[in-house]
Amino acid sequence: MIKCDMGQAYRVAREMADTIEELSEMHSISGQYDLLGKFYLEPGRDIGLFVVEKVQTVAGVKDTYTLQTFNAFTGAVPTTGTA
Repeated sequence: MIKCDMGQAYRVAREMADTIEELSEMHSISGQYDLLGKFYLEPGRDIGLFVVEKVQTVAGVKDTYTLQTFNAFTGAVPTTGTA
Protein backbone atom coordinates (compact mmCIF):
# COMPACT_ATOMS: atom_id res chain seq x y z
CA MET A 1 0.00 0.00 0.00
CA ILE A 2 1.30 3.44 -0.89
CA LYS A 3 0.66 6.81 0.72
CA CYS A 4 1.32 9.76 -1.58
CA ASP A 5 1.93 13.46 -1.19
CA MET A 6 -1.30 15.46 -1.47
CA GLY A 7 -2.59 15.56 -5.04
CA GLN A 8 0.00 13.09 -6.37
CA ALA A 9 -1.71 9.69 -6.22
CA TYR A 10 -2.77 9.45 -9.87
CA ARG A 11 0.59 10.73 -11.12
CA VAL A 12 2.43 8.24 -8.90
CA ALA A 13 0.18 5.40 -10.10
CA ARG A 14 0.78 6.30 -13.75
CA GLU A 15 4.55 6.58 -13.28
CA MET A 16 4.72 3.18 -11.57
CA ALA A 17 2.54 1.59 -14.27
CA ASP A 18 4.86 3.01 -16.93
CA THR A 19 8.21 2.23 -15.29
CA ILE A 20 8.02 -0.76 -12.92
CA GLU A 21 7.76 -3.95 -14.95
CA GLU A 22 6.94 -6.06 -11.86
CA LEU A 23 3.67 -4.13 -11.37
CA SER A 24 0.65 -6.28 -12.16
CA GLU A 25 -2.17 -4.04 -10.87
CA MET A 26 -2.49 -0.59 -9.30
CA HIS A 27 -5.71 0.55 -7.61
CA SER A 28 -6.69 3.88 -6.09
CA ILE A 29 -8.17 3.23 -2.65
CA SER A 30 -9.75 5.14 0.22
CA GLY A 31 -8.53 5.27 3.78
CA GLN A 32 -5.09 5.75 5.30
CA TYR A 33 -3.29 4.87 2.03
CA ASP A 34 -3.93 6.17 -1.49
CA LEU A 35 -2.84 3.28 -3.73
CA LEU A 36 -2.76 -0.50 -3.62
CA GLY A 37 -0.17 -2.05 -5.89
CA LYS A 38 0.28 -5.70 -6.76
CA PHE A 39 3.80 -6.67 -7.79
CA TYR A 40 5.14 -10.05 -8.88
CA LEU A 41 8.79 -10.71 -8.03
CA GLU A 42 11.07 -13.53 -9.10
CA PRO A 43 11.54 -16.26 -6.47
CA GLY A 44 14.33 -15.37 -4.08
CA ARG A 45 14.23 -11.66 -4.88
CA ASP A 46 14.66 -9.40 -1.83
CA ILE A 47 11.24 -7.81 -1.26
CA GLY A 48 12.57 -5.12 1.06
CA LEU A 49 15.22 -4.05 -1.41
CA PHE A 50 12.65 -3.96 -4.23
CA VAL A 51 10.36 -1.69 -2.18
CA VAL A 52 13.21 0.62 -1.14
CA GLU A 53 14.78 0.88 -4.60
CA LYS A 54 11.76 0.72 -6.95
CA VAL A 55 8.67 1.85 -5.07
CA GLN A 56 9.86 4.33 -2.46
CA THR A 57 12.08 6.21 -4.92
CA VAL A 58 9.16 7.32 -7.11
CA ALA A 59 8.62 11.06 -6.63
CA GLY A 60 5.47 11.72 -4.59
CA VAL A 61 5.61 8.51 -2.53
CA LYS A 62 5.33 9.45 1.13
CA ASP A 63 5.01 6.06 2.87
CA THR A 64 4.56 2.38 2.09
CA TYR A 65 3.10 -0.63 3.88
CA THR A 66 4.11 -4.01 2.49
CA LEU A 67 2.12 -7.23 2.68
CA GLN A 68 3.43 -10.52 1.34
CA THR A 69 0.83 -12.94 0.05
CA PHE A 70 1.15 -16.70 -0.24
CA ASN A 71 -1.87 -18.33 -1.92
CA ALA A 72 -4.69 -16.96 -4.05
CA PHE A 73 -8.17 -18.44 -3.73
CA THR A 74 -10.98 -17.95 -6.21
CA GLY A 75 -14.56 -19.10 -6.40
CA ALA A 76 -15.70 -21.97 -8.57
CA VAL A 77 -16.29 -21.10 -12.20
CA PRO A 78 -20.01 -21.53 -12.90
CA THR A 79 -20.97 -23.94 -15.65
CA THR A 80 -23.64 -23.18 -18.21
CA GLY A 81 -24.53 -26.67 -19.31
CA THR A 82 -22.55 -28.51 -21.97
CA ALA A 83 -19.00 -27.63 -22.82
